Amino acid sequence: MFSFHHVFDHPMARGFPNRFSTQYRCYSVSMLAGPNDRSDVEKGGKIIMPPSALDQLSRLNITYPMLFKLTNKNSDRMTHCGVLEFVADEGICYLPHWMMQNLLLEEGGLVQVESVNLMVATYSKFQPQSPDFLDITNPKAVLENALRNFACLTTGDVIAINYNEKIYELRVMETKPDKAVSIIECDMNVDFDAPLGYKEPERRTQNHDEPTEEEGDASSYADMDTGFRAFTGSGNRLDGKTKGIEPSPAPLTASDIKRGIPNYDFKVGRITFIRNSRPQPRRNIEDDDAMNRFIAFSGQGQSLRKKGRKP
Repeated sequence: MFSFHHVFDHPMARGFPNRFSTQYRCYSVSMLAGPNDRSDVEKGGKIIMPPSALDQLSRLNITYPMLFKLTNKNSDRMTHCGVLEFVADEGICYLPHWMMQNLLLEEGGLVQVESVNLMVATYSKFQPQSPDFLDITNPKAVLENALRNFACLTTGDVIAINYNEKIYELRVMETKPDKAVSIIECDMNVDFDAPLGYKEPERRTQNHDEPTEEEGDASSYADMDTGFRAFTGSGNRLDGKTKGIEPSPAPLTASDIKRGIPNYDFKVGRITFIRNSRPQPRRNIEDDDAMNRFIAFSGQGQSLRKKGRKP
């Protein structure tokens, strides 16, 4: 019986590399040939690689999900990404436009692709690159939905998300527990920094020299509509003429406007209900004593028999 015990101890087997590393010519997704629209690649952080890369990766001891480190040796820029498909031409890989901008790559530039293992993310902090990001009602929900198309995050990258037919750019300010983390099936806390170019609204301070509404002249209240005013309506004549029926209301004076009396005993958190606003008349103390004084056997009796009539 044939034994496989010493097959993998062969020098040729030990010579296989456990790490994928190669160079490709990179192009933006718009250069990808084919009838199908691949705008979905621009909305995420994954690239398209040739089929030969899948063949090499399948021969290696690669951990899943497949994550890669992209390096531009000319500008000493690097980032991390995942892979979406293996349908590119040989020697070519297709990257999202925002990723090429981070790497300072032009169309047809060389990029080094290496397989890596990243720690799972626990925290990330983003800074919107425009104050327009504040117009979004629920930015955390929008970002969470957009990050589903990403495989990893790198501190310092400027990612682009598409929401409501508009592109928003966000800089990755911080990631934990490492500067490059995997965000696939993770529980990550998200925080936002103030957008780039954002200014706090100035608080207007009230000028004490200017009169307030409460300190204004009482004559200003005469211009307000105070509701019902007697004898201000218009009349109709039997002959149908309109002469002499124009209303002529009397002008209001400041004394006609009655203002409420403030409660100077008001305290925050307490509500006072005034049950009767009219003052009660004072009672005489002697009258109260006479009414409350009790006299025994002081009542009057009634007789059923009428006087002056014999039984």
